[in-house]
Amino acid sequence: MRAIWKGAVSFGLVNVPVRLFSATENHDVQFRQVHEKDGGRIKYQRICSIDGEEVPYSDIAKGYEAADGQMVILSDVDLKSLPTRTTKEISIEKFVPSEQIDPLLFDKSYYLEPDKTGLKPYVLLRDALEKADRMALVTVSVRTRMTLAVLRVREGVIVLQTLLWADEVRKPEFESLSEETHATQKELAMASSLVDSLSGDYEPDEFEDDYSEAVAKLVETKIEGGDITETPEAKGEESEVVDLLAALQRSVDKAKAARSGGSAASAASGAASSATGTDGDGGTAGRSASKSTAKKTAAKATTAKTAAKKTTAQKATTKKATTKTAAKKSTKKAS
Repeated sequence: MRAIWKGAVSFGLVNVPVRLFSATENHDVQFRQVHEKDGGRIKYQRICSIDGEEVPYSDIAKGYEAADGQMVILSDVDLKSLPTRTTKEISIEKFVPSEQIDPLLFDKSYYLEPDKTGLKPYVLLRDALEKADRMALVTVSVRTRMTLAVLRVREGVIVLQTLLWADEVRKPEFESLSEETHATQKELAMASSLVDSLSGDYEPDEFEDDYSEAVAKLVETKIEGGDITETPEAKGEESEVVDLLAALQRSVDKAKAARSGGSAASAASGAASSATGTDGDGGTAGRSASKSTAKKTAAKATTAKTAAKKTTAQKATTKKATTKTAAKKSTKKAS
């Protein structure tokens, strides 16, 4: 399991560092809505009820519908002004008798695991709850809203169970039960006898979800029998790819038009690129060939300069040698 929240239980002057884990998981059978003809999944679009247009998620705001049907749109600034709590504390308000908490108020259940540093105070709180046979009524903010919850012990682990607010529980107002109607003594005796004959202990493993098992076997049988619908790719995804290719092609065409409308030098460069094998993919081959030709030309120019320097140096050396020889001959004749 993965912790979804970290905080501490405030127990008097003691803080117990804990981690929160989801205690339950949903195993309900999940079906997909598909098109019977081809097995394609059914998609839902965000359509405006006024103009009938599809609304992107970025244009969707939060609205509150008043009792008279008027809609009040709340901005991000409005939402930030609402009271929120981001505290990482589970504050114990009081310890109440377990029978005072109606099970109908229970909402979601979480396991509390102590950190190594908080093991001893965790065990102290757990044992105190078991001995007193009470639940700890707490306030906690798992996300942003403060909510009521209780701490109770289950199999040696402290469980945090969030509670519904009092106004979230509906009152059972049924006209058929308004009259004072009671069973007769004979009927009550027969019902009591039936209760006694069916009395027993609750064993969770005694009952199984036969519906889920039947669905799993049915699906497995169909797969083994080859009764499978090959679902093609959604058309919406293909259209997105086509639109992307069209956008790229328009970009290439626009770039070509810009190059063709440039200066004469640009036109000459384009002609050179065409001569060296420019294709319709944006002239990559032509640019590569042009770069290669430019590099070769630069290399030749460098070689020519080097050769010219060598020739000049050789001429200068020969000239100096000739001058020295002539000077020596002149000296001998004079002597």
